[in-house]
Amino acid sequence: MKAFASILCLLFAANLVTANRQSSFVNPKSPLPPRWEKLGERNVNFRVDRDEIIVTAAEGRFTALKIKVRKGAINLHKMVVHFGDGSEQEVETRNNLAAGEESRVINLEGNRRIITKVVFVYDTKNFADRKAEVELWGRH
Repeated sequence: MKAFASILCLLFAANLVTANRQSSFVNPKSPLPPRWEKLGERNVNFRVDRDEIIVTAAEGRFTALKIKVRKGAINLHKMVVHFGDGSEQEVETRNNLAAGEESRVINLEGNRRIITKVVFVYDTKNFADRKAEVELWGRH
C-alpha cells in the first residue's frame, strides 16, 4: 500500500511539473503585444518652439507614435513625421497637455514605417513657470 501511495505521489508531482512547463511555453506563432520604445526627448521653451527628434533606421519600423509630457504643460500645435522613403505625415494636434499626461495614439499612414525624424511645434504656457519635457514614444 505504501508503494502505491509513493507511486501516486510521484505521478502527481510529475503532472504538476509538466503542467507548469506547458503554461510557461510561448507559442512562436502567436503575435506578441505591441511594444513601445522611447525615441527621444526635448525641453520646451516658453515661446513657440520648433524641435526635432532624429530617429534612425536601426530603431526599426513603427506603426504609431505618442507623446508624454513631464514637469510642465505644453500647447502642442502640430508635428510632422518624416519617413525613410522621403514622405511626410503632418499631424495637426492642437492639444494642451498637462504635466504627466500623454497624447492620443497617432497611427502612422501605411503599415510599418521607418521614421527618420519627427518635428514638433509647441510652447510651454503654465502658471508655475516650469519648462516642460516632451518624450516621443514609438510603437513597433
